[in-house]
Amino acid sequence: MRLRILMIAFSLVMAISPAKAEILATFYSHDFDVAYFPHAFIRLQGTIEETGEVIDTNYGFTAKRTSPAILFGSVYHMMETKKLKYVEDSDAHFTLRLDDAGYKKLMAHVEAWRDIPGKGYNLGKRNCVHFVMEAAALFDLNVNRKSKYFKKPKSFLRELKGLNPDVELLTLEDLTQPETIIADNENTTEPPAAEPAASAGQIASNPVE
Repeated sequence: MRLRILMIAFSLVMAISPAKAEILATFYSHDFDVAYFPHAFIRLQGTIEETGEVIDTNYGFTAKRTSPAILFGSVYHMMETKKLKYVEDSDAHFTLRLDDAGYKKLMAHVEAWRDIPGKGYNLGKRNCVHFVMEAAALFDLNVNRKSKYFKKPKSFLRELKGLNPDVELLTLEDLTQPETIIADNENTTEPPAAEPAASAGQIASNPVE
């Protein structure tokens, strides 16, 4: 009887214990509408185990100003965080579960792209889709660097999901379920190297078909 009581007590403790702190990194696309161009970005939700901080934010690489100049070469860039309404009106495609090491790796990627010197945004060679592709590659997902969808965020992320059929779309409620957390690895967080251009500023070195 005593053993049974102890087992019940242990089960109750496990049931009410908080889930292991981790971060959900969900990859989103937003369609063209009257106010916005198509866009790809990553939403981060969860708890940082080291600090206990609860976060819900997002990051997308974009041009600092939307103008016809983006059609003709590189322009100044920024790392943008969208409002919740924008996120809710966007399409979530799949999620990566990150431990603190994975979260730090992803944030290093965000900072590296944010701090690209000069004119970092190029519609054809280094845009929001390239940003999320390189983020996925950090965690050993299969990516198609010759994709025909670099200007079509939703199509690109659907293609990326197809290349990685094991990834799933998760919510915060799923953090209560056991799952292998994506561990840190040796991939670098630097953005694609830029090529000098006579009048277009710095652009990514890998051309896009």
